Amino acid sequence: MNSDILQHSQSIEIKKRIHSIDIMRGLVILIMILDHVRERFFLHHQVSDPMDLTTTDPALFWSRFAAHLCAPTFIFLTGLSAYLYSQPRQGKPRDASAFLFKRGIFLIVLEITLICFSWLGTLSTLYLQVIWAIGLSMIALAVLIKLPKYLLLMIGLAIVFGHNLLTQIHFNPEEIGYSLWTILHDRGYLITNSVVNVKVSYPVLPWIGVIILGYLAGPLYQQTAALRQKNLLKLALFCLSTFAVLRGFNLYGETLDWQIQAHCYQTLMDIFNLTKYPPSLNFLLITGSMMFAGLYLFERFPANWHRFIQTFGSVPMFVYILHLYVLLILYMLGQLIWGNNQGIYFGVNHISWIWLITLLLIAALYKPVAWFSQYKRKHQYVWLKYL
Repeated sequence: MNSDILQHSQSIEIKKRIHSIDIMRGLVILIMILDHVRERFFLHHQVSDPMDLTTTDPALFWSRFAAHLCAPTFIFLTGLSAYLYSQPRQGKPRDASAFLFKRGIFLIVLEITLICFSWLGTLSTLYLQVIWAIGLSMIALAVLIKLPKYLLLMIGLAIVFGHNLLTQIHFNPEEIGYSLWTILHDRGYLITNSVVNVKVSYPVLPWIGVIILGYLAGPLYQQTAALRQKNLLKLALFCLSTFAVLRGFNLYGETLDWQIQAHCYQTLMDIFNLTKYPPSLNFLLITGSMMFAGLYLFERFPANWHRFIQTFGSVPMFVYILHLYVLLILYMLGQLIWGNNQGIYFGVNHISWIWLITLLLIAALYKPVAWFSQYKRKHQYVWLKYL
């Protein structure tokens, strides 16, 4: 009897912890939708990396900053999910290498076909973005996963904390090493003046470090709920305090130092004006602190409204592809009706419209996303694992 009660309580705890991961993933998906609505209908107000504070309105700045949480969370949780896959709730441990490798290849193919087409309605230029970065990071993890855990930890930490030392290294397009360095660290074109051009938008080296650390964080979800929550909170505070020291004193981890500005709000913006391509150490620290805090809060303080967010997090790839094509169709309809009303673009004239469009889009997507989530739970087709 006591054994049955213990197994039942463990089963409940497992469901809670998986739910917290899906909720965290769902939250960043909703933020991602906001950022993609911005890129679709507010591109006439382009933002640089890091952002130009003299031309970026605070509302636009913080909308863009919120989106910084997306890529680190996706990639860290991909590594964490790989660990959970290798340690199933029932049965023997399994090797995640093959699954990581096959899924990584699948994501790269998806990026250069369906996803690239969804952005421009053409494949004349292939922009290798976050799905490419996740895919390549998964392949790297598949190769490295056999290493001893201590060595894997050293590699992950060395990449995340040390890659800013590589900032001064650059290659010209005609030099040997340019293509490899463009993939690993510097944004740029791999192929130009061709039938199909290829540009790396997400240099992958720091993301390999993030996915490694995510994989090594997997044992957190073999701990008791109380201990796991305690450790998640510790990780959030560690990332936040390390960011405060490194960024606060302009010591290390960012390409541009922050400075006192004319107004307090501008100074605050400058402090959080961080480099994403490739992600600086300070970028990863502040987003990491937000992610760990979210995982802690979603598990520690469950609420009914979490289910709405969790639905989006349960089928992330389906949501990703669906919302991009809905945005493409909406953009084409806008051009057809109103033309290019913002120079060479069709768009809206204030960031508040972006927030409104995002809310309406999320509401419209909920039912098809909920349907597919239920379909995935009820069926065991192999292809569903990739979505």
